[in-house]
Amino acid sequence: MSPIKVLIVDDHPVFRQGLCDVLETDEDITVIGEAADGEIALDIVHQNPPDVILMDINLPTINGLQVTRQITTQYPHIKVITITGYDDAEQVFHAIRSGASAYCPKDITPQALVNVVRHVYRGKYVVEDKVMNQEEILTWLNQHISRYGGQHAANGDEVFIPLSPREMEILELVTRGSSNKEIAYKLGISHQTVKNHMTAILRKLRVEDRTQAAVYALGHGWVRLEHPRD
Repeated sequence: MSPIKVLIVDDHPVFRQGLCDVLETDEDITVIGEAADGEIALDIVHQNPPDVILMDINLPTINGLQVTRQITTQYPHIKVITITGYDDAEQVFHAIRSGASAYCPKDITPQALVNVVRHVYRGKYVVEDKVMNQEEILTWLNQHISRYGGQHAANGDEVFIPLSPREMEILELVTRGSSNKEIAYKLGISHQTVKNHMTAILRKLRVEDRTQAAVYALGHGWVRLEHPRD
């Protein structure tokens, strides 16, 4: 049997190396590439599609959930395992709705991670340490839709859509205390365009103001407080 081809997507080089070291100890798994952000990951996938992707959610440029949705829509055979330091029930739901086959916290043990890779490669789903088939994961999703899916999630075929890249960019600036006027200047867009994006952000996150939106996004690992790299 050919080895399972894995792509690692995470912006922290030390963590990427750690994942690579863990996976390469298994003779049935080979790491074919690494990516520090979503755009690089998409390029690699287009050129050399892997079997399984380990995907961090909190990525620069493009949110990991957005990347997952793009990849699983274009390449249904590719399995995505989201792996993140933000381990909460709502994040799990949104990851699976975005097309991921599994959700793992970053403190997962090496052997457990290898097992998850094997399970998803064989078409299984892994959530909260439970291995499920397609029928079971659909049941699990239906059980959580009313709590986390919002009013637009009633259609089982609809995939959860996180904030757009521009909305993520604006929300990240909001978390740094930038006003709408300052955001407009930094991004080279009109003040009204910023206001329109903020209205969309509040609606999507189902919060009442920009402070609640920033707290929500930070708490779920969607944006980060660090200054962007040069």
